[in-house]
Amino acid sequence: MNRILKIIGAVAVINIVARLFGFAREVLIGHQFGTGAIADSIITAYTVPNFIYLIAGGALTTAFISVYHRSEQERGALVRETFTGISVFILLITALLTVFAGPVLRLLFGGLEGEGHALAHELYLWMMPSAFFLVLSTWLSGLLNVNDRFQMSSFAVLLYNFLFFAIPFTFTGALGAESYGYGALIAAVLMAGFLFWGVRRLKLYSFRPKWPAGGSQGALWKMALPIMLGGATLQFYFLIHRIYSAGLGEGTVAAVNYASKLTQFPQAILMTAVTTVIYPLLSRKMGEGDHAAVSSVYRKGIRALTLLVIPAAIFIWFFAEPMTRLVFGHGSFTEESLALTAPYVQLFGLSIFFISLNTYITRFYYAAGNSLIPVLFSVLGVFLVNIAVIRLTIGEIGGAAIAWGTIAGSALNAGLLMAYAAGKLNLSVREGKGPGWRLPAVLLLLVPAAAVIRWLSDGATGGAFSEAAGGALIFGLIYLVLLKVFGLPESKQVMKLLKRK
Repeated sequence: MNRILKIIGAVAVINIVARLFGFAREVLIGHQFGTGAIADSIITAYTVPNFIYLIAGGALTTAFISVYHRSEQERGALVRETFTGISVFILLITALLTVFAGPVLRLLFGGLEGEGHALAHELYLWMMPSAFFLVLSTWLSGLLNVNDRFQMSSFAVLLYNFLFFAIPFTFTGALGAESYGYGALIAAVLMAGFLFWGVRRLKLYSFRPKWPAGGSQGALWKMALPIMLGGATLQFYFLIHRIYSAGLGEGTVAAVNYASKLTQFPQAILMTAVTTVIYPLLSRKMGEGDHAAVSSVYRKGIRALTLLVIPAAIFIWFFAEPMTRLVFGHGSFTEESLALTAPYVQLFGLSIFFISLNTYITRFYYAAGNSLIPVLFSVLGVFLVNIAVIRLTIGEIGGAAIAWGTIAGSALNAGLLMAYAAGKLNLSVREGKGPGWRLPAVLLLLVPAAAVIRWLSDGATGGAFSEAAGGALIFGLIYLVLLKVFGLPESKQVMKLLKRK
């Protein structure tokens, strides 16, 4: 177990740096273009290729890892068949979406007009081909992960995000917004090349084409296709955000994007690091029938998310304005941009706990070979409740409807996943009959604590940094004191860690 924790720690560090560069790219767009039409175009153009990358790549890799541990097929043949099948599939998808760029953009983002639409179309033609290399890279990362090469697969994402940040940072002055299109494609090609080299170094597999013929490929695709609907909830939310915000006036696409990325940034780091290592372990334990180990991981993981993410959501609610000003408030990001973005930050913060639960719990379903139930729950949450809330309220409250739709849809999805897991998979969040009221009490007390801290810090000398960073420090100290006062075991763990430091 210590070895696993050390691996998670190393992967977490690499992922934090990688996510920082990815988030820095969003900040760079805000600095260079604020919430103007150019920012809307850049964000819109990258929506579809990024969606394909995360949906198809994540689903195919998740399914492959599960099949890899369960299949009796010779692994060299399994890898060759999977490589061939994925390459052909994603090449066809990418080619179709590139050839029909105009209709795709008009269908999804009809609210963009004039020069904004023209720029989005030009950038899309550069960005869309990157989806082929990105999906292939995700699968190659999964192949490295099943061979315990977690750090190399994480470093590849770091390489991609660094290049996709560095190229626009360096060349926007000379090439304009088009540098984002060039950066997306160049970064994807180099990431795929790096991962291909890493897998070849294992000297375990051949990539000679072999047309899929075995039963393992049928099982892989049967599992992957539902995961594309049920396992990438967050990406469907992002896509729906862009579709509806495109019709709400200039700057709304950018503001909603900045807000959702800012609020999802902390939980994305945590979830990426944990699921990268935990999912292969879960698949192995499921295959061995070790239900006690699986239940323990499930229970401890949900408790950890509760301890980390709910306090973060509380803090975001009260400190949305100084947080947004601190991160984005420079360059072309004006006071008008701030006023447009900060309320979205506040609202999207309410959804991060539910989205974290969805991401985490679905991995247990997939490890058990059950990909259908998450699809059904995702359809209810994302495509029915989320869209219904947006359509019913967008006329009254504008872009805030997008955030409220995300909150309602993700909450329903998480609740259904937990209820089914408890009833059918025998996975419970409770251990024994110990007092369960102490943690909720601590979390409730954090609400008035955050409100008082925000009131006291408002207008503090030093501006947004003093308000946000100072507020976070005081909030964290109060949280630690409450954990200690209520006798929660995590307080002792934190104190031991601090004493070691």
